[in-house]
Amino acid sequence: MMKFRFRRQGTDPQREKIKQELFAFNKTVEHGFPHQPSALAFDPKLELMAIGTKSGAIKVYGAPGVEFTGLHKDTTAVTQIHFLPGQGRLMSLLDDNTIHLWELVVGAPREMGGVKREGVVSLQEVGNYSLPGRPGIESCSATRVTVLLLLRSCDLLCIGTEGGGVYFLELPRLSLKDDQTLLQDQVTQSLPDDYRCGKSLGPVESLQEHPQQSGKVLIGYSRGLVVLWDLSSRQVEQLFLGKQQLESLVWERSGNLFVSSHNDGGYSMWPVTSGNPNIHQPASSTIPYGPFPCKAINKILWRTTQTGSPVLLYSGGMPRASYGDRHCLTIQQDKDHVTLDFTSRVIDFFTVHSTEQDKEFDDPTALVVLLEEELVVIDLQTPGWPSLPTPYLAPLHSSAITCSCHISNVPPKLWERLINAGKAQQGRQQTQRSWPICGGKNLAPPAKQQELLLTGHEDGTVRFWDASGVALTPLYKLSTANVFHTDCDPSDDPQDPSDDPDMQQEEEWPPFRKVGCFDPYSDDPRLGIQKISLCKYSNKLVVTGTAGQVIILGLNDERSDHLVDVSVVDLLQDREGFTWKGHDRLEPRLKPAPFPPGFQPLVLVQCLPPASVTAVALHAEWNLIAFGTSHGFGLFDYHRRNAVLARCTLHPNDSLAMEGPLSRVKSLKKSLRQSFRRIRKSRVSGKKRTITTPTSKVQEANAALAEQEEVAPVQRRIEPRSADDSLSGVVRCLCFADTYLRDGTHHGPTLWAGTNSGSVYAYALEVPGVGSGRVGERGGASESSACVEAVLGKEIQLMHRAPVVSICVLDGRGKPLPDPYEASQDLAIAPDMTNAHSVLIASEEQLKVFSLPKVSAKTKFKLTAHEGCRVRKVALVVFSSAAQEDYSEHTLVCLTNLGDMHLFNIPGLRPQVRYDCIRKEDISGIASCVFTKTGQGFYLISPSEYERFSLSAKVLTEPLCSVQLDRLLEPRPAR
Repeated sequence: MMKFRFRRQGTDPQREKIKQELFAFNKTVEHGFPHQPSALAFDPKLELMAIGTKSGAIKVYGAPGVEFTGLHKDTTAVTQIHFLPGQGRLMSLLDDNTIHLWELVVGAPREMGGVKREGVVSLQEVGNYSLPGRPGIESCSATRVTVLLLLRSCDLLCIGTEGGGVYFLELPRLSLKDDQTLLQDQVTQSLPDDYRCGKSLGPVESLQEHPQQSGKVLIGYSRGLVVLWDLSSRQVEQLFLGKQQLESLVWERSGNLFVSSHNDGGYSMWPVTSGNPNIHQPASSTIPYGPFPCKAINKILWRTTQTGSPVLLYSGGMPRASYGDRHCLTIQQDKDHVTLDFTSRVIDFFTVHSTEQDKEFDDPTALVVLLEEELVVIDLQTPGWPSLPTPYLAPLHSSAITCSCHISNVPPKLWERLINAGKAQQGRQQTQRSWPICGGKNLAPPAKQQELLLTGHEDGTVRFWDASGVALTPLYKLSTANVFHTDCDPSDDPQDPSDDPDMQQEEEWPPFRKVGCFDPYSDDPRLGIQKISLCKYSNKLVVTGTAGQVIILGLNDERSDHLVDVSVVDLLQDREGFTWKGHDRLEPRLKPAPFPPGFQPLVLVQCLPPASVTAVALHAEWNLIAFGTSHGFGLFDYHRRNAVLARCTLHPNDSLAMEGPLSRVKSLKKSLRQSFRRIRKSRVSGKKRTITTPTSKVQEANAALAEQEEVAPVQRRIEPRSADDSLSGVVRCLCFADTYLRDGTHHGPTLWAGTNSGSVYAYALEVPGVGSGRVGERGGASESSACVEAVLGKEIQLMHRAPVVSICVLDGRGKPLPDPYEASQDLAIAPDMTNAHSVLIASEEQLKVFSLPKVSAKTKFKLTAHEGCRVRKVALVVFSSAAQEDYSEHTLVCLTNLGDMHLFNIPGLRPQVRYDCIRKEDISGIASCVFTKTGQGFYLISPSEYERFSLSAKVLTEPLCSVQLDRLLEPRPAR
């Protein structure tokens, strides 16, 4: 009996076991393009690619779903990466001058999807080395590493330094071979007197091993000298006395010549012969974009082909005066010449080509270019060198992300139509050849359902992503700009030169071609997407924007030219004393416009004033959409094309709401004054604050709960907010529900709206053909002629006036109501309409459940355990048990401004678990978080990356992959 005596109150062992089977927090995978990439490498044997970042991360990619991540202990930039081909090892050089060895290591077998998986691989660091400084003449910077070369034998790493010395590191033991060290003095002694001139040779800029003769290395110095060094005899075999500052070197496959690129924008070809030890002049020199001064060619590649003409690839070299600000990479083969023009800086590039020694030609198949903001792959086998679509690493931030939305369990028909629309978009722009980076094997079980992630962007586009697995793959892009006349309307542009035969005769030089999709500049800031809502059963999509535009779209598999219906809804309803000082509304097109296959606009609703839309709700079964701004909310019947309701929520002191986002700086002083007044008022009032006499049942319930003397230890009392706060009229959330609002006997359609000032409005809707006995009350009017009507049923004012974050109606079992069409088409369990319903209202400071239709408070939880804690995001999630197939629970998930997740059961609001998820300083990450219905979530960890996490013990999406290695997986090398 003693073992039960000291058990903490409230803990139930059985319940704790169930919670362990339901809930578990894991950060699983990072989607998108790595933030601030700094290095690139490719393993031609394993067909894996590695990207290093400025934050010290290394990410290895293979076939879609094959992904490994390693993180250096110090947050230091990765400057170079080199694979040990076929071994699953790679070397990394950091900005702090340390060299690290990484290995792909096989872990223990894992149980996944009921199947035992073996050979799951992860990336681990197994050693590091720092080059020691040399005392005496050389400064500490002399041993700073500038370039690494891994010999084909993979047992020796050549290290070029800033002081001109070359050091050799034995692998995999990471031990320095002092007897092999080559210092600049030894090279200088071999130089002719007229070339020496007392000048330093400069740092080592490039190291390249002879393609046919192992142990012979080209060493290129910054001053222009290139040395062919024999490692076995430790002697200079040949000198190439260049006089132009060197940038890079590359061998021709036969080893009979090499190419050097220089800082004057030119490149030179040097023959390698055994007869002459000193070569004074190159065989040829070319400045391709001369004769005027050009920028340096940073890197050059020479690849041989069976057709006879080699492929020459180089970055940079643009004329300084005309195109010095362009980020370019040139491809030349015979008479074909293309200058790829990117929108961000070129970090590095490589070609996928034949590397077997017995092959005579390189025959490159693809060019992979790592840019600062995206990855571009060019097909070198197809005429015209088109780009390849990327199955992963797509730049999420091609235009800045403004909002996101997740759709679970997408119907197969909708999925197929979206894929077809995406393929029609790619059309002629991209080749359909297979992805060249295809190493490794994805061991993860196939996705049980298709998932969509929709992202809204600053340029007015909505992008659809396949979020079913580890690889976040782009499916389809929707643009809303062609609904409006914008500042940069394509129809207003001058005639395309390609359409003019006279202009075609004068070819552009350099022959630029825009490549890549990263374009951070928006033609018109008013186009920015603010909210997205998709009904996956009716294929209806609602997209809202910064200038009060609400666009209803339908899915069409064919191209269409049509005029979009336009309706205007005045949310102010001619109220006096308010003058809009923000931007103008967008001007809709008055003529039919062409719309490609996919989602096409049907109706455009424009709110007045044209403020940003802050909330939206879609009920496709009733053909209704609700939308809210900082001025009020409206209800629109898109089937009959008429506005049902326009409600103004402005407070007389809401001056900020009238100024728009571009003019709010003017009111900074005013908002500061109001903040100090609130602080002063709260200090003065203190415990003397009295509760106003209740005038309604809602206020009575609020007062009863507030007057309770016992407050839970994890909760604290909330200071009330002032009624005259600026922006109090902002509509924060909207919700449709079929529930009991007028009385406990008849249920019907309702609309709920919550505002920034803690007000909740509940409207009873009369929708033709929906609800019990509604049509007959209109005197037998037919459904086609009858209109939707809205009558205010309840108005709730939360006592502390905290902003309402979410509203959800619960059925008689305490479960959330199913989505539109789910109950009517037997896609979900029908809601319990026999017992009393309730409504869950989540404000920034507390969660509260009211009974319906009386709206009396049942239970609440004040989420104020920590100072400054505020609810930011709320979602209702179904958690399935990892141990019992048929057991699941509906749970309320709250994300606070401190970055932690709180999980509550419903409708009791009892706390279940709490997890630290996002850093509280990461405001954009918290604001961007979106939940799935099965317990996963996404949030931005950088402008270009989503972190995926799981709160479920059963549902996880994480990389599970294996790689076939040439080496045996021996233990870690001794250090």
